[in-house]
Amino acid sequence: MKNLISYLKSSYDELMNNVTWPSWSELQSSAALVIVASLIFAVIVMAMDQSFQFVLEQVYKLMEG
Repeated sequence: MKNLISYLKSSYDELMNNVTWPSWSELQSSAALVIVASLIFAVIVMAMDQSFQFVLEQVYKLMEG
C-alpha cells in the first residue's frame, strides 16, 4: 500500500511540474486538425467501400448469367 501511495504522489508531481501542457489556442488548432483529418479519412474509406461494392455487384451480375 505504501508503494501505491508513493506512486500516486510521484505521478501527481510529474503531471503538475514536469509536463508541458498545450495552450488553449494550440489545443483548439490540434483538435481542428484531428477533425479535418478524420473527415478526410472517412471520405476515403467510404469511396473505397462504394467502389468495391460496385465492382462486386458487376462480378455477381456476370456470374448470374
